[in-house]
Amino acid sequence: MGKPTGFKEFERRDRRYAPVSDRVVHYQEFVIPLSDAEVSTQGARCMDCGIPFCHQGCPVNNIIPDWNDLVYKGDWQSAIEVLHSTNNFPEFTGRICPAPCETACTLNIDDSPVAIKTIECAIVDKAWEQGWIKPQVPQRRTGKRVAVVGSGPAGLACAQQLARAGHQVAVYEKADRIGGLLRYGIPDFKLSKKLIDRRQSQMRTEGVEFHTHAHIGVDIPIAKLRADYDALVLAGGSEQPRDLPAPGRELTGIHFAMDFLTRNSKRVQGSYVPDDAFINANGRSVLVIGGGDTGSDCIGTSNRHGAKSVIQIEILDKPPVKEDKGLTWPDWPNKLRTSSSQEEGCDRYWNVLTKGFVGDEQGRVQAVSYCLVQWDKDAQGRWQMSEVPGSEAEFKVDLVLLAMGFVHPVHAGMIEALKAETGLELDPRGNVKAPTEGVGAYQTSVPGVFGAGDMRRGQSLVVWAIREGRQCARAVDEWLMGRSDLPR
Repeated sequence: MGKPTGFKEFERRDRRYAPVSDRVVHYQEFVIPLSDAEVSTQGARCMDCGIPFCHQGCPVNNIIPDWNDLVYKGDWQSAIEVLHSTNNFPEFTGRICPAPCETACTLNIDDSPVAIKTIECAIVDKAWEQGWIKPQVPQRRTGKRVAVVGSGPAGLACAQQLARAGHQVAVYEKADRIGGLLRYGIPDFKLSKKLIDRRQSQMRTEGVEFHTHAHIGVDIPIAKLRADYDALVLAGGSEQPRDLPAPGRELTGIHFAMDFLTRNSKRVQGSYVPDDAFINANGRSVLVIGGGDTGSDCIGTSNRHGAKSVIQIEILDKPPVKEDKGLTWPDWPNKLRTSSSQEEGCDRYWNVLTKGFVGDEQGRVQAVSYCLVQWDKDAQGRWQMSEVPGSEAEFKVDLVLLAMGFVHPVHAGMIEALKAETGLELDPRGNVKAPTEGVGAYQTSVPGVFGAGDMRRGQSLVVWAIREGRQCARAVDEWLMGRSDLPR
């Protein structure tokens, strides 16, 4: 694929970022794309490796070598057709996916993988610009009705596939706008919300109905959906945040990360958020607890607020700067990564255990007490944490953001009602239980009720949500019709 000797002739080039001083004063995307000619050259680097490990690295199994070759040859329109055959929303993944496909690339053995993510984003952006992406309205209607609860990437992918199969599909979203985590959880400077609106418009034309302000299990009984529709898909995400029950947790100024991010995103997108509900980092010393993507988004948002300082702490060891390719490739390695938000300014610390929160006389947090920890394996090879004696200290802060991930879907409301009414089964982690293979794939313990995305698999990536949404759609279609022509 590409030019057989391209990887020898051309160096890897990727998109650049606008300077930090320019981008932290706004909430727009700041990635500087490559030119069409540069993207084509990068496509030429895709070598004829025989076994394209990028396929298995990509959760949606994108046919990467094929569209790399098409871009190299200048056939962009065929490239978007190949790309869309496995991924409903490549403009999302081309911006916010961590690109496990590049990790799995054969050229990554030499730390110079093909710029797959950049090429993917260029293909879909050009396709929209040229008007090649059209609604795919089904030629026939089945008369079957399907409700999808949740409008994140899993729900949207599932709904679009089912609508194209000819079913009447309705998406229910508890928020005021469509998009789920994409809409309010991911900052606008990482993903423009115009991209969601554009896809929603396409899906409306394809026949998908959208209902906002529709909190199933709260505003609308789940029993009504089960009575009104032939099948029901639970794709509401994993939104129960992991808490930190340390002394002083009740102090003012300690918030869950998603509360901070959501309220900021609503203001950025023009929704009214009263001052007493808005969490403002301006002029404050911010501590972000948690080293993942959500924590990184808190850093970027805090810097745009004008925070006085930002500290990010992680309880685990500092990862190695470079992985041992002989041990890790083509799998996703544990290695030190620095996000664009972290580049914008923050102090990062590892092996830090939060011991408690210290407040002032008014009940506001003013410091976080901590100690250092170390990790060692016990006789059975299991990692055990121990505190380092004499390492106790404090961070002086006045805003703490808890970004330690999510434990499972919110159970109150819809899930509790389903459990009470039908005996809906959950897995040991509290997610909706549904297999992904064999007869009854993606179907819960309740006939006709399916689960997909983070609500089923737990907190994960957008690209995994798209995969599950697509596969769940095929399972629903097969259950309704006895067979399905939808791809997996």
